[in-house]
Amino acid sequence: MKVGTIPPRFPSSSLCAVRLTSLALIFLASMLFAQDAHFHNAPASSNQLKNPYAGQQAAVTAGSKLYAMNCGSCHGIKGRGTGNIPALAKGPTQSASDGEVFWFITTGSVDNGMPAWASLPEQKRWQIVTYLKSLKNTPSAPTNDSASAEVKPVKTNAAPPQPPYTDFRYEQPGKVRKITAQDLPAPYVTESASNGPQLAARPRDAWPKAPTGFSVQQYMTGLDNPRLIRTAPNGDFFLAESSSGKIKVFRGITADGKPERAETFAAGLNEPYGIAFYPPGKDPQWVYVGDTDSVLRFPYKNGDLKASGPEQHIADLPHAGGHWTRDVQFTTDSRKMFVSVGSRSNVDDPEANPEEKNRADILEFNPDGSDMRLYAYGIRNAGGGLAINPKTGELWCSVNERDGLGDNLVPDYITHVEEGGFYGWPWWYIGDHQDPRHEGKHLELKNKALVPDVLLQPHNASLEMTFYEGTQFPAEYQGDIFASQHGSWNRSVRAGYEVIRVPLHQTSRASGEYEDFVTGFVIDNRHVWGRPVGVTEARDGSLLVTDDGSNSIWRIRYTGSDSQQHERERNDTTHGRANRAANNAANRTSR
Repeated sequence: MKVGTIPPRFPSSSLCAVRLTSLALIFLASMLFAQDAHFHNAPASSNQLKNPYAGQQAAVTAGSKLYAMNCGSCHGIKGRGTGNIPALAKGPTQSASDGEVFWFITTGSVDNGMPAWASLPEQKRWQIVTYLKSLKNTPSAPTNDSASAEVKPVKTNAAPPQPPYTDFRYEQPGKVRKITAQDLPAPYVTESASNGPQLAARPRDAWPKAPTGFSVQQYMTGLDNPRLIRTAPNGDFFLAESSSGKIKVFRGITADGKPERAETFAAGLNEPYGIAFYPPGKDPQWVYVGDTDSVLRFPYKNGDLKASGPEQHIADLPHAGGHWTRDVQFTTDSRKMFVSVGSRSNVDDPEANPEEKNRADILEFNPDGSDMRLYAYGIRNAGGGLAINPKTGELWCSVNERDGLGDNLVPDYITHVEEGGFYGWPWWYIGDHQDPRHEGKHLELKNKALVPDVLLQPHNASLEMTFYEGTQFPAEYQGDIFASQHGSWNRSVRAGYEVIRVPLHQTSRASGEYEDFVTGFVIDNRHVWGRPVGVTEARDGSLLVTDDGSNSIWRIRYTGSDSQQHERERNDTTHGRANRAANNAANRTSR
């Protein structure tokens, strides 16, 4: 990668005049700063703090209970992370000293969604630190450890939301919604909530709900953190199991709606997420994978169920904390590769935090990893989903916006991406709305901040998206977008946990509205049993949706009749044997 090809992050006439040598010095300085930075900017004195309970099993046990009560809903069971909230069982938390972690638990970072726990007795804070440190190098939790036992729903007594905003109680298949920039409330109208979901077993009477005429089957279960899913040109489904570092492949759909075959294509990866086939078209030669810290590729030809050769390193990517997912797409002419890299923080100013360099952006490379440049910037986190409109060749993205400004700020969004476009983060949002945490900064960018095409419910956590090209669904669905919404933690009453449809009206342009498409994953305001992540189209025109809450893949098909109850009963009685066979086949293979 040539330093001279990296454009200034904040384009202006003065910055564009900076000489190449100055850019090189800035780049070097930022790299050295990032390497020397303390854990969450902890003071050097925190390193001198000694953990009085280090290595004590009693403290580990006590800390485990405290973690479950105070931290687990956001950071996941056994510190594995949830969605784009990073894992604590590995990475910076494990490399930091006990004192630095204790300091951060005590001090917090409210702007980044981390509350201060100074009110918790010192002994308990050290017990949490001791528990977290005990997680280092522990194996992945078994898949049946991801949810607690079935729970009884508790009624939510909060007042109904004021339109155009909603919450899980009012999400229903077929409901059309539209949020505009004029609908945004002022910051801090409500307090910033900490309402992460607690995973529970799917209740016996629960099943994903789709519009009338559609049915839902459970294609696969027993997976390990299933995330992005993409369909190969030959119809195979490539799935990223991010926690276990695997790319799996599922082939076919049986009469019972199960995979005909399952294999492990590659293993030993570092939190893989994005998957793309290159060159685009019917005869790819490579499978590209977006690891959290790099782009890799494997030799591939149609029909391969296992990588036919070793991985090749294509490009390093910014990493070290924060949003960890990296999606990958190629232009239709095969000349350029797009990679989305989310921010390290919620709203840290990149000018004061060099570790944000080349983050909150969509990066462009040649397919061999050379000539990196910023394609679009100010996009807090599009790491969950990039897509190319097959009719126009335009790049689109699905974005997680910032937290901490209240229940109804800031809307997540789906939009086409303009080359060189600035989308606001961290100083502005949804056009000319200034983030009060950066008041008075970068006024020259106010009128440059673009308003995205489709505003979604704030904190929905919009992830993978796909354009529908099939013919199984009714004709009005042709060309529309489907996107998975992983669900909120920063709302007092949760929202998301669904699959949405964005109608393009056969015009390749969105008009701002979206529609609830598949719902039913929430039990109550504390518990959920499912969290949609990925979505892809099968060759027969049905949709497959990954769910890292129930560790499943769901299949949505159009039947023309209201047959969901029949599908649920049939799947409940038949899925065990078929899924066990497919999962055993996948577990017997490795890269």
